[in-house]
Amino acid sequence: MIKKINSFEKFLLTFTTVFLVFFGATSFLFASKIKDVTNVVGVRDNQLIGYGLVVGLQGTGDGTTSKFTAQSLANLLQSANLNINQNDIKSKNIAAVMVTATLPPFARQGDKVDITISSIGDAKSLEGGTLLLTPLKGLDGRIYAISQGDVTVGGFNSAGGIGQANHTASAKVLGGAIIEREIVYDLYSKQDATLSLKNSSFENAIRIQDVINSYYEIKVAIAIDPRTIKLKKPQNLSMIEFLASVENLEIETDNIKKIIVQERTGTIIAGINIEVKPINVTHGNFSLSIDNTFIDSENKSITVSSITKALQKMGATPRDIISILQAIKKSGAIDAELEVI
Repeated sequence: MIKKINSFEKFLLTFTTVFLVFFGATSFLFASKIKDVTNVVGVRDNQLIGYGLVVGLQGTGDGTTSKFTAQSLANLLQSANLNINQNDIKSKNIAAVMVTATLPPFARQGDKVDITISSIGDAKSLEGGTLLLTPLKGLDGRIYAISQGDVTVGGFNSAGGIGQANHTASAKVLGGAIIEREIVYDLYSKQDATLSLKNSSFENAIRIQDVINSYYEIKVAIAIDPRTIKLKKPQNLSMIEFLASVENLEIETDNIKKIIVQERTGTIIAGINIEVKPINVTHGNFSLSIDNTFIDSENKSITVSSITKALQKMGATPRDIISILQAIKKSGAIDAELEVI
């Protein structure tokens, strides 16, 4: 059945299967701290990955078609002096998984980080399982963390709503990995540093340069492109002191319009004034003609907010809304960044 919404006034905002969070935004300049719009080059996260086993599942683990799971379990038992043929393993209480984590900058031995667990076999759910000791490696092949812990499953349930998932093959373990190896970055002894804007902008780069130089009353910053500002610390400050003061300086920046979609939970975050150009959209059983009938009475324009309300009123699921927003963005009808996380 194809439905069409002809008037914005016909529908009201109703939260069902998707949470909508709209924050005020304008096209004017607004104050931000330098640390909110830039990163210090070299001070960054590093990705870790490992292969492990989740045990203790209630018959929702890998079946006999996932032979690598049985082989992994046989190898594990062999290390405990139990010799078992992998062909004799029929248990569905175990699942093979890939474990990923992010190693933050300046993480120290003993610090804990969250991990994400994803099934690589045919397990139906990881709910209620326990991840066994799993080493996490970097691109250099070295072990930087060790993970283990009880699995927490969340996201969409089988009905497509938000809540505890009954058939989820991915999970989280909060604080599930302990840092074993540190990445050394000698920031203290450096005389120079580089700031990288999170979003390229000639104007913002110049503003940052001018604000820093004005604060120190000497030329310590120079913008070399729309994303990079080179810094040279004053002689009377350490690099740590210098960067701490630089990061807390305030500048006026251009507002970057952005839509953030968390696909797993169905959360959509968008500026209330992000406009959508007229366009016809067909997705599955839904058909929309986006024109002046969608005008938001508060903003006097067609917005992502009004379109999302319309789709929700039509019974669209979070995944439907996400797919439609992606298609509208690809067509050029949305002048904003769309980020799916």
